Amino acid sequence: MQIRADREWELTIGPDTVRLLIEKAKAVSAGINEDYEDGAEHEVELDGDGRDSHHHDGLAEEEEENLGEAELRALLGDLNVDEAAEMVALMWIGRGDYEPAEFAEAVEEARRRNIKRTADYLLGQPTLGDWLENGLEAIGA
Repeated sequence: MQIRADREWELTIGPDTVRLLIEKAKAVSAGINEDYEDGAEHEVELDGDGRDSHHHDGLAEEEEENLGEAELRALLGDLNVDEAAEMVALMWIGRGDYEPAEFAEAVEEARRRNIKRTADYLLGQPTLGDWLENGLEAIGA
């Protein structure tokens, strides 16, 4: 990806910070396993023809994933207004809502919308890590 030398803006949030958030978002996404819900009944096949009903109370890994999401939520919550607007703009660029050359416009739109719960908004995006990564790459940071 070629870095634009003529851009009229600089990121407030460090690209390494965005990469850390991307890594955490991808880890949270990868950990989601909708096959097992806490308390769901699942059939377990035993040797041969026997079957048994198994009650699933949640696995330790699922609790760790929740901690990963809580950590990511806390990191996103610690962003200042400018950084939060840039994260939203990067996500919008990464999913194709804006072109990389429109980064400053996307940031202004994110500020204008004044998304109060940025962490909730971003974590509600199904492929947040990928979209942030695409956005960061697209702007050449």
